[in-house]
Amino acid sequence: MATSSAPTKKRGSRIHPRDFAHTGPGTPTGRFLRTFWHPVCIGRALPSGHAKPLRIMSEDYTLYRGESGEPHLVDFRCAHRGTQLSTGWVEGDCIRCFYHGWKYDQTGQCVEQPAEDAGFASKVKIKSYPVREYLGLIWAYFGDAERGDTGAFRPPPFRRYPYLEEAGDSLLVGGRVKPLNYFNEVENSIDVVHVGFVHGESQFADRGLVGIPTVWAEESDFGLNVYATRENDVPRLSYLEMPTTLHIKIEPLEGETGWRDFVLWRVPIDDDRFATFFIIMVPPRADGTRPRPEQQDRFAWRRSGPTEYELGEAILAGKMRMDEVDRALIISVQDHVAQRGQGIIADRDHERLGRSDASIILLRQIWAREIEALLDGKPLKQWGAPPRLDTTVGL
Repeated sequence: MATSSAPTKKRGSRIHPRDFAHTGPGTPTGRFLRTFWHPVCIGRALPSGHAKPLRIMSEDYTLYRGESGEPHLVDFRCAHRGTQLSTGWVEGDCIRCFYHGWKYDQTGQCVEQPAEDAGFASKVKIKSYPVREYLGLIWAYFGDAERGDTGAFRPPPFRRYPYLEEAGDSLLVGGRVKPLNYFNEVENSIDVVHVGFVHGESQFADRGLVGIPTVWAEESDFGLNVYATRENDVPRLSYLEMPTTLHIKIEPLEGETGWRDFVLWRVPIDDDRFATFFIIMVPPRADGTRPRPEQQDRFAWRRSGPTEYELGEAILAGKMRMDEVDRALIISVQDHVAQRGQGIIADRDHERLGRSDASIILLRQIWAREIEALLDGKPLKQWGAPPRLDTTVGL
């Protein structure tokens, strides 16, 4: 168990907690995160024959879905005159540049240059990246020779979640962009003490998440087990799957008989923004059926009116109070105010961590250990996917 209030930076370590916020090309944390698969787009948001620009960890890419239905990911710009490839046309499983018609296949190989000699195209190739579509999300791997490869991409095994696969097309899949650094939210998600204060007036409080818990955490085969014990002595367990994925149980809607599984991925766009993708799975009804996604979408209200971020910014600016926020929005607004209140990037040089920050301290120690191993060319720990959270563990 990790309960020490020791500093999160080891004496002599090259890695400081401030480093975790920066994920651009060549940064230590950026190199580390590029050793994992990441969700980058909701599958239904990319129709066949369409392309879109994609920015991940301060680098730009072109994501497109071929007419075959397969997604592909290549460099952002055409090798000819450098214009943005996503403005062009998808033809079969190739993409043609809008500027002068150069055409690339899904491997990045140029296959046609209308105004050039036939032999020129074979000499031109842009980068392509491994892509998978799984559980309603499009995933990509951005690692390359920085891991010691010989120039070709060699992604690690793709993680699967069998219990989510069982739900089939009844999974509720969504995502959005948040205007702050991803690591603010990663740390917040394993900061169990904040719940009794930040969410003191919310659905969490209605479910008994009040008061100050006893907190501990331990490293696992997939990341962290995070525990919080309150007055009833029953620990609330949550998982942090490496590198940024949260697994928790959330309360059922009226008429549902079991707790919902909630899985949340956080992917940096740049140092000031991140994309968050979530999957919600509802246990089967008594008759063995599951509700369709549109029947379980409690987040439909987010599609109109002020967003939770706009409301949170108004509170931070002193233009409104938290008790003026609609209760349906309250948890998201509370989290935004707490996390954005740290600054777009939290100041980890002047913070003072205590015993209640055990999970945050342990997470930082693991990240620092793994990043240092990467910098030294040593093997990294091979993380797996967590099992489904025990349904007997309450909120």
